[in-house]
Amino acid sequence: MGLMVPAMASIERYAASTVPVLAERVRLVLGNGGLIALPTESFYGLAVAPFDEQALARLWQVKGRSEGKPILVLVGDRPQLEPLVRSIPPAATVLMNAFWPGPLTIVFSAAVELPDAVTAGTGSVGIRLSAWQPLVDLLRLVGPVTGTSANREGIQPPCTAEEVQHGLGDVIDLIIDAGPTPGGRPSTVIDIRGPIRIIRDGAIERGAIVVQLAAHGLHLDADSR
Repeated sequence: MGLMVPAMASIERYAASTVPVLAERVRLVLGNGGLIALPTESFYGLAVAPFDEQALARLWQVKGRSEGKPILVLVGDRPQLEPLVRSIPPAATVLMNAFWPGPLTIVFSAAVELPDAVTAGTGSVGIRLSAWQPLVDLLRLVGPVTGTSANREGIQPPCTAEEVQHGLGDVIDLIIDAGPTPGGRPSTVIDIRGPIRIIRDGAIERGAIVVQLAAHGLHLDADSR
């Protein structure tokens, strides 16, 4: 007998005209604990249902992700925040109004029900509403998913479906191909749970954040790096 060849992920091409059909396919895969690669405004990301503990364990295994690193969650609209977070502080509302959809990840206090595999035991969750239209179109119908980059730890994140297939095609279930993603700087990450802190500089400039906060009587913590 010959060697068994691992099954490769199926690839579905994104088209705006077929979003409802594609969303149903995505829902089916996620509902069965599947792993999906989706395009974002920077790189392709790995999506699982954020409340599915078995799928999350599989995601951690595929990523080879270091302990203690929470997993980003992507939403398709603002109402999808509610089951994910404990509260929405005023600073979060200001920043969402100014920069969502867009490359700003906001760190909230996580809902008690959100698994430790998402929060890494930190009690917090980073959430982003992307401006990448293919992703938003799908998530409005599918709901929140994880958004960690579709690569193993230490490997360059992929910008095309072909790169995802080459790197992870034998261990994930579905790739949504919306063509090349832009790459570039990652999202800016800001923690609004207490003193407002930028914890990763990125695509949205610090100065723009300072201006928006100041307009509402808010400010970055003096120690924010």
